[in-house]
Formats: sequence, C-alpha cells, structure tokens
Amino acid sequence: MEYTERMGSRTRMILVVWFCSWTLSSSMVASADVWTRIELKKRPLDLTRVTAKGFNVKRDHKDLNSAIVYLKNFMNIQYYGEIGIGTPPQKFNVVFDTGSSNLWVPSSTCFFSIACYFHNSYRSKLSTTYTKIGKLCKIPHGSGFISGFFSQDNVKVGGLLVKDQVFVEAEIERSLDLILMDYDGIVGLGFQDMSVGDVPPLWYNMVQQGLFSRQIFSLWLNQDPEDKELGGEIVFGGTDWRHHQGDHTYVSVADNGYWQIEVKDLHIGSCSTGLCLDGCAAILDSGTSLLAGPAMAVDRIHHAIGAEGIVSLKCKTVVSKYGTRIWDRLISGLEPEKICSDIGLCIYNNSSSGHMSGKNGTFFNGKFEEESNTSFCGFCEMAVIWVQVQIKERKAKGNIFKYMNKLCEEIPNPGQKLFVDCEKIGDMPPISFNIGDQAFPLMPEQYILKVKEGCSNVCFSGIVAMEVPPPQGPLWILGNIFLGAYHTIFDFGNLQVGFAKAA
Repeated sequence: MEYTERMGSRTRMILVVWFCSWTLSSSMVASADVWTRIELKKRPLDLTRVTAKGFNVKRDHKDLNSAIVYLKNFMNIQYYGEIGIGTPPQKFNVVFDTGSSNLWVPSSTCFFSIACYFHNSYRSKLSTTYTKIGKLCKIPHGSGFISGFFSQDNVKVGGLLVKDQVFVEAEIERSLDLILMDYDGIVGLGFQDMSVGDVPPLWYNMVQQGLFSRQIFSLWLNQDPEDKELGGEIVFGGTDWRHHQGDHTYVSVADNGYWQIEVKDLHIGSCSTGLCLDGCAAILDSGTSLLAGPAMAVDRIHHAIGAEGIVSLKCKTVVSKYGTRIWDRLISGLEPEKICSDIGLCIYNNSSSGHMSGKNGTFFNGKFEEESNTSFCGFCEMAVIWVQVQIKERKAKGNIFKYMNKLCEEIPNPGQKLFVDCEKIGDMPPISFNIGDQAFPLMPEQYILKVKEGCSNVCFSGIVAMEVPPPQGPLWILGNIFLGAYHTIFDFGNLQVGFAKAA
C-alpha cells in the first residue's frame, strides 16, 4: 500500500513537472500553433571590415519591379543563420535580409569568381529533389552584383521543410565584399513585388504550404557585447516573449514591396529637427548594420555628437595637443623644418633634403599608437606653416588656433566614416524616431559603433548620409542598429510591423 502511494505521488509529481514545462514552452512563442526558430550567429565588427561605401541609390532598376533599389554596404552585416538546400540538405550560412526578396547561394558551376572558392556551393547532382529551370538573372549586391540562373529544390529552415522553392544559383559574384564574408548567400524576406524574376520568396512558400498558422516572423538581435555565442534569433510563425519588454506598438506598412513605414518626426535629444513633420519613409532592413538618412538630418546629428572624419580629427589632435609648442618654438626662433622633430612627431633627417618622417609611435586620443604615423607628421608640418603665416600677419594666439581648427574641419574626409571620442559617448544625446504615436529612442551606446584596434577602442557613428530624391525620398534605412534596439514583428497577414524594446 505504501509502495502504491509512493508511486502515485511520484506519478503526480512527474505530471506536474511535465505540465509546467509544457505550459512554459507553449507560452514562449506567443499565440503560435506552429513555429520554427533559427539561431543567428554574430560576426563582430573590426576596422578592416568597416568600409566607406555606404549606400548608393538606383532608380527604376530594370531587373526589379520596385521603384528604388538601394545597394547596401554588405561589409557591415553581422548576423547570419543556417539553412539546408536539397535532399539530403546541403548546408549554407545565409543572411536573413528584410531588404531583399530572393534566395541565392553560390553554384558549383561558379568557376571564375574568387568569392565562390571561399564559400559553400550548391551541387544539384547531389540532390534527389532538384528541378532544373535555367533562366538567367542578375541581382545587385553591395558595390557589384551576382548573376546566375534559377533552380528549384527543397529548402530546410529550422525544423521545417519548404518544398519546391525557386532560388538562384550564383555563377558570378562580382563584389569584393563577398570574399571576406562568413555567410554564403542571402534569404530575402521582403515582398514578391521586388523579387527578381517575380519569384515567390521563401517566406511566401512557407505560408502557402501551411507550415504555420500565423503569417508573421519576429527578429531579435542580441546586443550584449559579452555574449560571443548567440547572435540573435528569427522565429517564423511566432514570437519569443523572452526577447522583448512589454507589448508591441504596431504601424502599417506601405504596399510597395519593402517593409516601409512612416517616420513622423526625428528628435536629437529633446529637440525636434522638423525634418519629418510631413512624413519620412523608412525601410526596415536586417541586411545592414547601419542607419542611413537624408544628409541634412545626418549632418545635424553628427554636429550634435561631435563626430568628425578621421582626417580632421587627427588634424585637430595636432592643433590641440601641440599647437602651443609649435607657437613657442616659432617665437623662440627655432627653424620651422625642425619643430615637428623637436616636439616628437617627426624624425628629422640630417641629409640635405631635410626630409621628415613619422616616428614609430605617438599619442592619439590619449592612446599610444605603435605603428607608423606619417599622417601626424604631415599635419604637424602643415600646422607649422599655418602658424608661421598667422604670426607674420600679427594674429592673436587664440584666434590662430580657432582658425586652424576651422581649416581642419574643411579637410576632405575620403573615408566618409565619422569618428567620435569614445570617452564622450555618455554625454551624447539620444536620437529618437517618432513612429505612429510613440517615440523610439536610440541611445549613444546603440548608434555609436565601437571596434577594437590594437589595445584600444575606436568609436565611430553608425549613421550615414543617403540622398533619395522625391517622390520616393526623403528615405531612412533602419538597419540592425535600430532592429537591435527593438524586437520587431513582421506581420505579412496584416501588412504591419510591431516594435517592442528588446530584452
């Protein structure tokens, strides 16, 4: 009798534990009968991957049905996950890109593009479910394009199998960006309206084949710099409550092929810029890390946060740290060509040429740089000339340095990347996008990108200028900087997107 009671008690306990576990797992993905989860990997940024290409805009592209095709800087993509194509599945790392609509991977027949030799290739002969199509196509990518042909096969996404998906086998990858990438291809999560060849996107077939009941997918990008393993998650058919705080705020999506919403205002700190009071279009794009917007708005933001090009920043560093020493040595009568060597920025060559070169190390923003710094030497030589001219014109010392700082600001910045002082990030204002009836702020820690360079950090703005003329513009591209701050639900069924603070 005691044994039976013990067994009954143990059985009830097991049932209770099972019921609690089932309840928890069922509630993790809210209101979804069937769903699948894709874990995303994250590739950290470093200076070698921070390119200056930014965004280019093409209008009325013949290959696409949409009015705008913006070519993204794919060097900044950080998040990618795994899919399988064919039977048995051939594995590929792909970017889940809400800014495009085609699925493409390298083909085994790609012989003349270097990028193909660094990535997995699809081999149709190894798949028992492959169907030949063969129609040629071309898709813009980064600073170039990929071209190939359409094929059809089954695609495995998480635990789901999508049958007879049409995709592109890339035979030519004419884009230098692709050589260094960890991902093999792209899964476009946009609308069919902008799909090359009018091919139904992978997401469409997942819905049409009844793989889940809710026509949504949700995106969470892990912004924890200490978490090196989990880059984020994309959930098809549901949401994971653990990755957001509070309810989502929903706004309608424009019916033009993109996940496009309207921004009603843009605030820098507590002040409205007034640039979007008549409405600005914004495209949600998980295919890029950056934010891009009209030059006038971006310039205001950069002015407010003190962002400068690396050239002008180094120039101002020389003026602020060494300007007084240059002044003192010129006043004392030291030969101008020896001043930069005397203060330690150049090495003076005693040959007849009197040539100066950068020494092996100098301080920049309080950090010692161990490599060659001929740029600092050059700025020093330039500063000596500026000060010398101003002294001859009997200008006051304070006015000279103000004038020199203005000259530094006018030096062209060929890289287009704008850098900031890492120690001043905490003093920078939030940048808020007013969407619907709510403000969605980005804190400086979110819109300033920090990358490791040697033993120190380098910080630069994650916001770049991009001009799109009317009637499509002005246009914002809200990339992973924004999507990382806000857990996002993409609702195909109701043509809307929902935002909640990411957790």
